[in-house]
Amino acid sequence: MANDGPTPRPAPREVRIDKRQVRVLAHPLRMRLLGALRVQGPATATTLAELLGTNTGATSYHLRQLAEVGLVTEDPDRGTGRQRWWQAAHEITNWEPTDFDDDPDARAAIEWIQGDQVRLLVEHAERWFATQHQATPAWRDAIGMSDIFLTVAPDRLEALTAEVWQVLERYRREAEQTPADPQARPVQVFLAAYPLLEGPR
Repeated sequence: MANDGPTPRPAPREVRIDKRQVRVLAHPLRMRLLGALRVQGPATATTLAELLGTNTGATSYHLRQLAEVGLVTEDPDRGTGRQRWWQAAHEITNWEPTDFDDDPDARAAIEWIQGDQVRLLVEHAERWFATQHQATPAWRDAIGMSDIFLTVAPDRLEALTAEVWQVLERYRREAEQTPADPQARPVQVFLAAYPLLEGPR
């Protein structure tokens, strides 16, 4: 029987980064390059340099550093002569903080990456606050942040995070497998959970 529905998309290519990869990734421009390739798709160093406001030489160097540890690869279907096209090797980066407990340099690198994620969230939020008056009422009501206080054990928090992630993945797949809604636009969803610590809140 013929299947007229959308072709299911393969599961996202995930990487559990190792100590060498995390040490290479812990760099402001490399983080931005990998993120741009994941969001925008394959690109040349020149295109990425223009997008990120840097120079082609620095962009090419850092792309090669990412390629050496398998985080980006060349796109053989697009390269022509001297023009090299790059693509992200994976769509999702995974790790557990305890993966790096026995390597102080890698632990410091992952802590920097986590801090950079927080800085990125703040930057995105501030840019939205500065321009939200230009958005439609529907988008102003849909965008935002909320929080909730729970008392849970570590295993239950891991289960909660995994379940929420499954919901996000379901929405992502649905968006890719259905016709584009004219009102749709890219959004970035941050998923975070931190313990309440003693002291001022």
